[in-house]
Amino acid sequence: MSDRIANDLLRGKVMSADEAAQFIDNGDIVGMSGFTGAAYPKAIPTAIANRAKEAQSKGDEYKVDILTGASTAPDCDGVMAEAGAIRYRMPYQSDPTMRNAINAGEMKYQDIHLSHSGQQVEHGFFGKNIDVAVVEATRITEEGYLIPSSGVGNNVDYLDSARKIIIEVNEWQSLDLEGMADVYRIQHLPNRTPIPIINSGDRIGKTYIDIDIDKVVAVVETNAPDRNAPFKPIDDISKKIAGYFLDFLEGEVKAGRLAYDNYIMQSGVGNVPNAVMAGLLDSKFEKIEAYTEVIQDGMVDLIDAGKMTVASATSFSLSPEYAEKMNEEAKRYREHIILRPLQVSNHPEVIRRVGLISSNGMIEADIYGNINSTHVAGSRIMNGIGGSGDFTRNARISTFISPSDAKGGDISAIVPFASHIDHTEHDAMVVITEHGVADLRGLAPRDRVAKMIAVAHPDYRPLLEEYVERANAGKFQQTPHDLATALSFHQRFLETGSMKQN
Repeated sequence: MSDRIANDLLRGKVMSADEAAQFIDNGDIVGMSGFTGAAYPKAIPTAIANRAKEAQSKGDEYKVDILTGASTAPDCDGVMAEAGAIRYRMPYQSDPTMRNAINAGEMKYQDIHLSHSGQQVEHGFFGKNIDVAVVEATRITEEGYLIPSSGVGNNVDYLDSARKIIIEVNEWQSLDLEGMADVYRIQHLPNRTPIPIINSGDRIGKTYIDIDIDKVVAVVETNAPDRNAPFKPIDDISKKIAGYFLDFLEGEVKAGRLAYDNYIMQSGVGNVPNAVMAGLLDSKFEKIEAYTEVIQDGMVDLIDAGKMTVASATSFSLSPEYAEKMNEEAKRYREHIILRPLQVSNHPEVIRRVGLISSNGMIEADIYGNINSTHVAGSRIMNGIGGSGDFTRNARISTFISPSDAKGGDISAIVPFASHIDHTEHDAMVVITEHGVADLRGLAPRDRVAKMIAVAHPDYRPLLEEYVERANAGKFQQTPHDLATALSFHQRFLETGSMKQN
């Protein structure tokens, strides 16, 4: 791999992952690359887990704080969580082992808006500096610059802040990824200037990350793929939701608020968003652009079909098949795909300027349009808010898409009162399920209720209507609630395993 490490000084710091992990001490704050299963370090996490297990076997403690871009993969978050090696984690996770540890109170987790996370590191909210940055790269140039691999995330912020740097150079990542990244540093306060992005495809930065090479203590060579889970086959419910979403877009065209050739999209990750993109393949929409945070399979298909001209994001979230495809054809795709630092890809200023339509998933919504993206029954974290808040608050039109029920019908996605609120009624504009579209724009709270109940699962509509009747009997009528029974759906679920009445 000598051709991938072109800097003589850094070539001399090549060592094993176990040797490199010795630079990470108990109690350290570690900033890691990685975003939705892409570009995370492949070897150092296991070495950290092994150090923790060894310390525990001697009765000693070894725990670190892990900061990333978003979720990583089982061989990163998973192995460290299983070993009990993490004290604190931010800003987003999705690993089942880690989730169980968090919900059991064995690990501290802070769910942070993704666009805020790098800035909070810059401002020293986690300490004046982070101790170690562990970042994957495709290669290191003669100058010591890092060519990002399949994601950028918070790498720039961690590399700038860290006292020590460990670089993993991954031979699996295609050398043709070079040129896909657009690395722009937002100026430190109080000297900030506007981010000069007018159009989704504008390139404003460098294709590499320049670092202080004197801070590099180790370089580790790897050859391992990103670990993204395959998407499930698109089912009938996902197709119905996608159909209603496309109907909504058509309605915007008819109303004169959208044209077939100026749709700019943001999409959360998952099966339903991919179904939406599959629907766009056969739609009238052309010259589609994406200003989003992740590139998914469906966007690759849109690019291949000539329907999408540019996709701007911070990372990939591809199935294994599409990750291999991206590696093989990165030279072609870099003409259409731009990977930016997270502070840029999710920046409110740019999101507001480009005028995109956001689309994100949810756990539940209440009858007034408050959205819960993160917690089951108010207390049990699933993944995190991710970038959905960044886009929802600042989108031209914000939408949430979800099946109307879950767990075989035992959970309703439409409830009287959301048990945890990530996006308030002030930010959510449209809610779509397989039963239709609830367009909440321009409606006072009481006028939203009928539209929200109409997209609920038919089994739950009578229960929701009963609740509304009780709530309307109260004294105050701006946002009527019966607080004694507002969380009755959730109480019933915790007691019986179902939100339905026996």
